[in-house]
Amino acid sequence: MKNAGKPEKERKKYRCPYAVRANQKRPISGSTYTERLIPQISNDHLLKICSRIGPILDQDIPPTVPGLTSLLGVGRQSLLRTKEELQKPKWPMSNLIARKNGMPLLPSHTAQSAYPPNIVQALASREYSGRLSCSHMFTPKVYARQQPYRRLLGHLSSVYCVLFDRTGKYIFTGADDLLVKIWSAGDGRLLAALRGHSAEITDMAVNQENTLVAAGSCDKTIRVWCIRTTATIAVLCGHTGMVTSLQFCPYPKSEDRLLISTGNDGCVCFWHWNPKNNIFNQKPLKFTERNKANAQMICSSFSSGGLFLATGSTDNNVRVYNIAGISGPEKILERELHTDRVDSIQFSNNDCRFISGSKDGTALIWKYEWQNWTTIQLKMSTKLPGQSEEREDTKIKLMVTMVSWALNDDKVITAVSDRTIKVWNSYNGNLIYILKGHEDEVFVLEPHPTDPRVFLSSGHDGRIILWDLITGTIIKNHFNLIEGQGHGAVFDCKFSPDGFMFASTDSHGHLSMFGFGAVDRYKKVPLEQFFHTDYRPLIRDIHHHVLDEQTQMAPHLLPPPFLVDIDGNPYPPNVQRLVPGREHLNDSQLVPYMPTDGMLFFDY
Repeated sequence: MKNAGKPEKERKKYRCPYAVRANQKRPISGSTYTERLIPQISNDHLLKICSRIGPILDQDIPPTVPGLTSLLGVGRQSLLRTKEELQKPKWPMSNLIARKNGMPLLPSHTAQSAYPPNIVQALASREYSGRLSCSHMFTPKVYARQQPYRRLLGHLSSVYCVLFDRTGKYIFTGADDLLVKIWSAGDGRLLAALRGHSAEITDMAVNQENTLVAAGSCDKTIRVWCIRTTATIAVLCGHTGMVTSLQFCPYPKSEDRLLISTGNDGCVCFWHWNPKNNIFNQKPLKFTERNKANAQMICSSFSSGGLFLATGSTDNNVRVYNIAGISGPEKILERELHTDRVDSIQFSNNDCRFISGSKDGTALIWKYEWQNWTTIQLKMSTKLPGQSEEREDTKIKLMVTMVSWALNDDKVITAVSDRTIKVWNSYNGNLIYILKGHEDEVFVLEPHPTDPRVFLSSGHDGRIILWDLITGTIIKNHFNLIEGQGHGAVFDCKFSPDGFMFASTDSHGHLSMFGFGAVDRYKKVPLEQFFHTDYRPLIRDIHHHVLDEQTQMAPHLLPPPFLVDIDGNPYPPNVQRLVPGREHLNDSQLVPYMPTDGMLFFDY
């Protein structure tokens, strides 16, 4: 206030140079004011000083990485480093470990170890304390190092289903030879063969508790086995047509759980079961959805929390069911926005959206907001900017063969009948990439379970391609070449839960495994793995339970079988020890008995 009585011209000279002047619309920046006061100092003066000091310091204390120094760094990468600080660092690796309530989030034996924690442990502790960003650790090109472990022959016909258990230790395969087989993901051993179905396997599912595996079949039944004992838990007979999809519901309502199935009979069945005693209710809650004659339910998908179930059918309708209805599961949406059959559907990973693909050449992104379902239409005929349009006489009808989401839900991926894969923005429906690499139709799209930048595609051309979603380029292209038979069409492919390996099945009965690291442990197992009991006749009762015809015993109660090749010839004793239950038998017990007539007999 001491300048209040002075004239306006005198008061102006006391104003701060950063203040807004009466005839200016913006303040004078500090850098502009500094340049006027010190015109001999250039903008890059400090950078030049650091570049001259760096080589001098490197001669006395060399850095870890030559040429990489910073005023903000610590240790050997800092321009302020001294020999004393390197001997007794101010910021040791232990300071990088995430902590909670003052205690490190590392296992106690590691934290108390005589060795200081390394960068691997520091990254692990960050993962324990929060979401780990893969993009900060390595580029997607690291997945190009995944190599084939082994291609094993374990079925006599096409294998349409492959599935990992929740731990990633076991692989399940379901084939047209009526068998479900359990394999060791760690070394490729055949562990068990689950018998009972009388027709082709169409779909499989593992429950959230990782105790049961269920398989649907063309024989209109669903069989549920215990993973630990391989005993049959239940045989569910509620459909009058082929079972097309099968899923365990992740939403726990009270003490009961739900298994859902869809079928060619146009029905959606909700099967209640108790996880404590694994007892299934043999009478499901059934929704018969037939708006058109001979309508069939084709596909289904649960939301991430399991509250909603979406289904697609041949009557062009998309239906959504609320699992937590007042009186049980209830239908909350039935809408016909497609003009052809809906044969692929998939919920997003983190929110309440799903995508439906149809033979009409479109896909719809459905979103639940304000108690209403809104849609974004994706047309498969859409071109990228700059691409020329096709002439009318050369246009073909495009169909969606498969749909999927990227891990972080910002993109949706559609496989198109013209052998291309299209990547879309899931929020506005804009086309981002058109990926070309397949020579036949694609029916498998799998996002990586931990890295949102990577996804996998495979199809009838025998190719398994890993894609980089950031650049829209191919990371790795695996080709399923079978010697003397050409290529085998890949029918299914799945990532392990940790994403370190994936498994595929093909039209020739093979299971192929891919991953990082050495393949030595997989070379110990033979390429052809069958049990001598795989295709023996079964006796069935009216409830579809089975007994082995030769021994009159339940299949899971039989002694450990012998491992044979595709022609039924048993392997030598050192290979027989790979069969669970035969590890500690002597050589005489590991070889089947061969009488004089040349026929094999197996002692039990």
